[in-house]
Amino acid sequence: MNVIFVLCDTLRRDHCGPYHGGLPLNQRWSAEQPDWVVPTPNLDRLAARGTVFDNCYSGSYPCMPARRDIYTGRYEFLRRGWGPLEEDDLDLPRQVSGPPNQSLTKQRQEGRPISYLATDHFHLWEQGAGNYHHGYSGFEFIRGLEADAWKTDPVQFPCPTAELLSKNERHYRNMFLTRHSEEDYTVARLMTHAADWLRRNHTHDSFYLHLDCFPPHEPWDPPEELIKLFDPEGYLEGWTGAVRYDKWRNHYTERQLRNIQARYAANVVLVDRWLGPLLGAMDELDLWSNTLLILTTDHGTFNGDYGRIGKMQTHMHEPISHTPFIVCHPTLGHGERREQLVQLVDVYPTVLSALGRPCPPDLDGVDLLPVMADPAARTRESAVTGMFGQSVTFTDGEWILHQSPVAGNQPLNWYGHCLAKFLHYNLGPYENGRRKVTDCRFEQPTWLSNKKSDPCELENLVGSRPEKLHEMQAALAAKLQDLAAPPEQLLRLGLQEFAH
Repeated sequence: MNVIFVLCDTLRRDHCGPYHGGLPLNQRWSAEQPDWVVPTPNLDRLAARGTVFDNCYSGSYPCMPARRDIYTGRYEFLRRGWGPLEEDDLDLPRQVSGPPNQSLTKQRQEGRPISYLATDHFHLWEQGAGNYHHGYSGFEFIRGLEADAWKTDPVQFPCPTAELLSKNERHYRNMFLTRHSEEDYTVARLMTHAADWLRRNHTHDSFYLHLDCFPPHEPWDPPEELIKLFDPEGYLEGWTGAVRYDKWRNHYTERQLRNIQARYAANVVLVDRWLGPLLGAMDELDLWSNTLLILTTDHGTFNGDYGRIGKMQTHMHEPISHTPFIVCHPTLGHGERREQLVQLVDVYPTVLSALGRPCPPDLDGVDLLPVMADPAARTRESAVTGMFGQSVTFTDGEWILHQSPVAGNQPLNWYGHCLAKFLHYNLGPYENGRRKVTDCRFEQPTWLSNKKSDPCELENLVGSRPEKLHEMQAALAAKLQDLAAPPEQLLRLGLQEFAH
């Protein structure tokens, strides 16, 4: 069997047709969202052909920590934050294709699938992460987005004034010099390239195609015609492609917020539109008959919810942690849904299982192919997610706990050789495989919600349901110990009374 894995960065679940079911956002989710419907016909097509998982929760957060979960099958956030793969990581592409830089002829003779990465995701290449492509048989970087240090031409180019001195200035220079129509947007170039790669490579005995798509992540600068599907004015004067990760009223008017929401929705529509060439190539080559396709995201984003916009800032509430996950199998689960709890760490064993490759032991992820075959198959009793040094989110599918650290957030250690180069942490000297972290703060109170009666997690029940809080905290402590998390995690989260 072949495998195609598609990761779309910052894709909100409520903007995907298989999850909103044609309802306006403010009816499907919360009144903080606009009253428009986001059309995603290609995602709907995948759902009709595949299986929709209703309870997928992101693991490590944000962008690159989520990818390390995918590449290793283990949660990263309990041990360190944003960083590259390390020498002892048994990363997924090497488990598929073997050691890097080998003869492709030898790979094929040994029965190893060919692996290929195509991406427009700049974070995979920049300092603090840039080695995620090393294990593939081949790769392609679609250039130009965000802070990609690409074009340096001394030309006059349109750029929002507020971003002229930010890292996104590079983005607008790159786009001015290379983007002249919708076909030049990186998602269009990425999916067109992937479709062409399939046409040239589909005769391999088996292959693993990994597509890492940066949109709908900001900068939110989609074609204006798509913005006007949601906001007739299109681009407002003074708009910016990036957003402040903060309470939105500190920076924007209600009118500006609606325009930001429209530009995000337009970016989702753009991504969905350019999935078309990929799916068309699968039709043309009859790849649905021998290929497993997985589509998901790393996390969502706040877009007016909880009075906030952007990522991080607070707990990993519903818009951030509850994510889309769709799997298309050649013969199993067509047009069906699953309620089992799944996470990004499950991608690793599922891909290897589908490709018939051996899987390393002691993973945090589980193979999802049995769930495709049997709606009653089990995955896990609970899911855990979080950002290094912040609160930890724990859910059993009915209740959700966002457990905050104690005052001072100590003790906290960063495990591994790599330093914190992208998101800053004050790290001490390397001793016994770890570095002490001394400047990590998190000041939000612990939060408890019932997902069945309050799916948007708008009501904090910590004060009114102390017995349930105690039960969930005990279950979280047991989960952390089962995962062999560093023991100081129980201390910094105030859960040491539940240790066993």
